[in-house]
Amino acid sequence: MNLILTWACYFALCCFSLATLCAFIRLLKGATPQDRVLGLDTMYINCMLLILVLGMLYRTSWYFDIALLISLLGFVSSSALSKFLLRGEVIEP
Repeated sequence: MNLILTWACYFALCCFSLATLCAFIRLLKGATPQDRVLGLDTMYINCMLLILVLGMLYRTSWYFDIALLISLLGFVSSSALSKFLLRGEVIEP
């Protein structure tokens, strides 16, 4: 692998880790439930990007499959949480 790409992957890992830490702090100290949902949404996106960068760094396709699964589950969970906060229930009778 090219040396510049390797260093760029390590720099991206550091940046996404820092962003995940900031989103986790927002998740814990959120003033409203909407802030906490936004922190959780940002955190799963940053974790997905971390896994994608690891897949580029280690040159394996397993990481890309895991990132796809995380993005699907994160979208469904953020949609369910936003519907719960909006209406008070997820499944309507």
